[in-house]
Amino acid sequence: MPRPLLTSLYRDDRTDRPIVTVGEQSMHKEDLLLAGAAVADRIAGAKIVAIDATAGIDTVIAVVGCLLAGVTAVPVPSDSGIAERRHILADSRAELWIGPRHDDLTIVSLTVDSNARSSATYPEPDPNLPALIIYTSGTTGSPKGVVVSRRAIAACLDSVAQAWQWNAEDTLVQGLPLFHIHGLILGVLGALRIGSPLVHTVRPDPKRYAAAAGTLYFAVPTVWSRVCADPVSARILAGARLLVSGSAPLPIQVFEGLRELTGIAPIERYGMTETLITVSTRYDGERRPGWVGLPLDGVRTRLRTEAGELAPHDGKTLGQLEISAPTLFDGYLDQPDKTAEVTTGDGWFSTGDIAVIDAEGFHRIVGRESVDMIKSGGYRIGAGEVEQALLEHPAVVEAAVIGVHDADLGQRIIAYVVGDTVDQPELIDFVATNLSIHKRPREIRVVDHLPKNAMGKIQKKILAQQHHT
Repeated sequence: MPRPLLTSLYRDDRTDRPIVTVGEQSMHKEDLLLAGAAVADRIAGAKIVAIDATAGIDTVIAVVGCLLAGVTAVPVPSDSGIAERRHILADSRAELWIGPRHDDLTIVSLTVDSNARSSATYPEPDPNLPALIIYTSGTTGSPKGVVVSRRAIAACLDSVAQAWQWNAEDTLVQGLPLFHIHGLILGVLGALRIGSPLVHTVRPDPKRYAAAAGTLYFAVPTVWSRVCADPVSARILAGARLLVSGSAPLPIQVFEGLRELTGIAPIERYGMTETLITVSTRYDGERRPGWVGLPLDGVRTRLRTEAGELAPHDGKTLGQLEISAPTLFDGYLDQPDKTAEVTTGDGWFSTGDIAVIDAEGFHRIVGRESVDMIKSGGYRIGAGEVEQALLEHPAVVEAAVIGVHDADLGQRIIAYVVGDTVDQPELIDFVATNLSIHKRPREIRVVDHLPKNAMGKIQKKILAQQHHT
């Protein structure tokens, strides 16, 4: 029999601690298992079920129910509009909706009764079955359904647990959305596999994080930046064992701020919906600002140059990152052509991210090839490097760099910055002094805020569209 994906729910080590707390609601593992079984009873026979993935205990129960029954779950963003929701439901062919009824729904909807219990038992499903269909952000068209198997999730969680020495003695605190891999797979399924109690703060607020008294904290860079801006809360986190940042690059000044305020250098890791987590710094290893660390167990990585050749691991040469791992997705739902576009002839996944790897195997992610690799005056320039240089200036709070068409240079570098008293010529000279002169922005635009998605990633395509309007 395969090992249960939600291993801790089946262990006999009874505890007085709730296994999951979301806001004001808590559940012990035996109650969560029985409540999940009650959901499984109701959805038995369905193949695909959509879940209104709000930050609530009902979402956790619904996902557990689907995993128990071997039904593929489709977590739908809680803030999705009618058009997005309609696309996800139609594309996934979901047969049921778990969550509040919407007028636009054309399928049967169910609500979770958190007090319901069922003693029914379910055999552990085939590990190769799809556990989740998670939809991408749709930056290059309609969102695509990423099919993630139970086996891939288990491989990811086990390798992450080993790298971070994550165990049942930890208390995990996070406040991330439950429709992405960071909040749902790592933050919920990880806790339920490993057996570490989860405290979900509903919103990732520094004061809520501090009040949760955890040993292990997950957040995105935007949240860690807010933690640094709240020194009282930050210093309370000094009692934690590990702070983990992901989903977007962690600015070096935030890394250093966390280390100064908490005494803890944060862990950085790298992953995608299609790959889950593949690269990370280690609990007992080097934590280098701006670098995401080493491949996890079972993961292989390589870099491919523009010419299609393998790039050296010298810490300088840029290349598109390719990955081979047991954590890879099964493909884009019903889109074999799109799957083939990101799969190499020998079965590796082309991430679309530009990276460098040094001789020790440490990885630094420069950015997305589509928006972060700028070709200006014959040079290939990583937007991330320029952004980091901008962030080292004391007047700059946030920065985003894009390349726009230029008749002479091919592309010229435009920087969007958030900050007070920004002197634009001084900032351009600052970058030119700290980097090569050809990497300096040709134009600085000061804005009140940068467009971001739910995970705190800056939406550069929106900046590029705004530039042309």
